[in-house]
Amino acid sequence: MARSLDGRVLAPVADQAPGQVGTRTRFAYGERDGRIWAAYEGGDVERGHLVGTREGDRLDFRYVQLGRDGGTSSGHCVSLVVDLPDGRVRLEETWEWESREGSGTSVVEELPSDGPSVL
Repeated sequence: MARSLDGRVLAPVADQAPGQVGTRTRFAYGERDGRIWAAYEGGDVERGHLVGTREGDRLDFRYVQLGRDGGTSSGHCVSLVVDLPDGRVRLEETWEWESREGSGTSVVEELPSDGPSVL
């Protein structure tokens, strides 16, 4: 099983469509006893939260976010946690909006420990 997400800060490796998370979005994760959560913000996202579960290297969570434009959105995501050779983690994600049309895939990676502080 890949390393714990607790205390790790991750960011997308590429921008998504406008109004969604992008390379300026930062996710601050917590994890305990098979439960995961994160607060996120940055780019087009003013504030977001996710909560879910972890079984092995598989995450299953729901997310809700407030955009800078004042709109709210929510959805579901399943992710695979992957250990990177340098000790960081990557999440390979498949997501689907539940509050609007759309679905896709994305990749988020842990920021290097000397990266910018967030949240």
